[in-house]
Amino acid sequence: MPAVTLPFLHFLPPHRRRTRTLLAALAILLAPLASPDFAPVSAASVGAAQLTVTTDQTAAYLNGESTKLVNSPRLIGGRTMLPLRETAALLGQPLVIGTGQLQLGRLVIDTRTNGATLAGQLQPEGNAVSAAGTLYVTARLIADALNANMNVDDSGRTLTLTALRAGGNPLAPQARFSTDKNVYAPGERVIFTDYPFDPDGSDIVARRWTGRQEVYFQPGTYTVGLQVTNARGLQSTAFTRTIRVEGLPIDSPLTYALKYADPGEAFPDPAVVNYPAVTPQVVDGPSIPLLFSDNPEAPTQSGVLYQDSVVGRARLLAYHLNALGKPARLYVLARNTENRPVEVRTERLGETAPTRIEGLLGQVTLLDYFAHTGSQTLTLAPGQSAAAYASPTLGAGSGVNLMQDVVTTGRVELTFVMLEDTLPVSGQLVQQLPYLPSDGRHVRGTFPEAVRTLRVNLISLPARIVIGDGMLDPAITGTDKLTGQSVRLMGNYGVLYDLEVNGAAGTAVALSPRGGLYRGAMNVTDGPLVQTIKLPRSGAALAPNQPVMLWRPQTDRLNIDFVPASGSNLPISLVFYRTKLQSGFDGILKTYQP
Repeated sequence: MPAVTLPFLHFLPPHRRRTRTLLAALAILLAPLASPDFAPVSAASVGAAQLTVTTDQTAAYLNGESTKLVNSPRLIGGRTMLPLRETAALLGQPLVIGTGQLQLGRLVIDTRTNGATLAGQLQPEGNAVSAAGTLYVTARLIADALNANMNVDDSGRTLTLTALRAGGNPLAPQARFSTDKNVYAPGERVIFTDYPFDPDGSDIVARRWTGRQEVYFQPGTYTVGLQVTNARGLQSTAFTRTIRVEGLPIDSPLTYALKYADPGEAFPDPAVVNYPAVTPQVVDGPSIPLLFSDNPEAPTQSGVLYQDSVVGRARLLAYHLNALGKPARLYVLARNTENRPVEVRTERLGETAPTRIEGLLGQVTLLDYFAHTGSQTLTLAPGQSAAAYASPTLGAGSGVNLMQDVVTTGRVELTFVMLEDTLPVSGQLVQQLPYLPSDGRHVRGTFPEAVRTLRVNLISLPARIVIGDGMLDPAITGTDKLTGQSVRLMGNYGVLYDLEVNGAAGTAVALSPRGGLYRGAMNVTDGPLVQTIKLPRSGAALAPNQPVMLWRPQTDRLNIDFVPASGSNLPISLVFYRTKLQSGFDGILKTYQP
């Protein structure tokens, strides 16, 4: 911090040393104001704003600092005229916008006729004109409207307006923010600290930013503004700061994202589809069957959708729309086929129901599935039936997606049923229901491998692992137990990929959609950290060259649990990047985020 000298300290008599000490402390507190790095606040917060402009030039000075106009002053009809909106903004004066009119101080402009009144007095025609879509007002009239001083140089082309700061509404909140620097390199992170306040301590309930970016990749001058609203609905005037971006780049959009992108956030990488594919090693894992019910996907009558028996562990996945034309529910009925009591325990369950938004079904179900805690157990007597799952009531046209892991202590028959909401569910009723025929487009069946255990050693980066393409990652095969036909499950929906990646420390992992819209979730285990990641954070991942950040591993071994999301498109790629920081300025990470 540079030293600050207050001249009057030298004139204090020796016996006032305590006062000198206090004033020296004050000098230290005021030192930032004298620093060349100090960023002056917007024109609205100084005592007076002084704007110097020249006819037909965009170069201008605001409070002695160089600035640039979008619309230059003009000489029209022998009068020097200024762009109204831009001039008001630079002087920090509120411009009130009403229906068909603008008001600046004592000046009111009718935007339909360009008629001007000052303090209620009609002004001569020609004081306000529109040129190239911009409203211009004579400099003299603007000065009178604001009770501002106006000085014109000898050439008559350069004028200076000095206007007193607007008083504003004493009840309105005030916006404030700062940035960690005034000048940034392209690709350098900008740290914003906002600290608005309300005169009466009312809560600030909304913030509206303009021009704010976390990073600027192109050189130039950028103006950032903040307007806030308090709990009473009053808005502040806009508060602005200007920053410059210049010099050598620190990061590209890709390298910046690898440093800072949050999990679930998309970033650009045009080369992602060209990275070499790594073939994972498939190892023996638990043999768990998957009972998959998606055919007919939209049943038009009550009936049995799918049925099979299991013993031990099994995963159930159902995806159906109610096309009955009336309210209905989806059930999974469990019937004990043993001559002894059998338990059916639900270890994990995720559901989305009811919804008409197909793209949400899979993502919400996965987030629900990974978040499930505890278990629920049904004890069934010999021959007894009970609902292991019952959906909420589905309106006509709405759908349900279910993923459920169960464990049984004996053989149990599981039946997926769509029933009108008014029909009571029972084992006797199910025996009377028809088996609904295939719709010819979708899949149902039992697939013996519901877990695919994969191991990968990262050697060279970047690299990608392809999932769900049917070639590098083959589709699992099974049997439709209702027809005895062999079936393939393209996309492996419902299959849990147990992926272990070694050599993961110092990398970043991202998901790249390759088949179109994708919404899903993954569960990562990184040392002691276990986290479910929503992919993407909002909306849907669409483009292969816009991967979505998944995780930055802290340990060398990363475990990822991934289930392809129902209602989304496959294949996808898991992309691994090297993120180890290099020495030098470009290795600096800005981690503070207020």
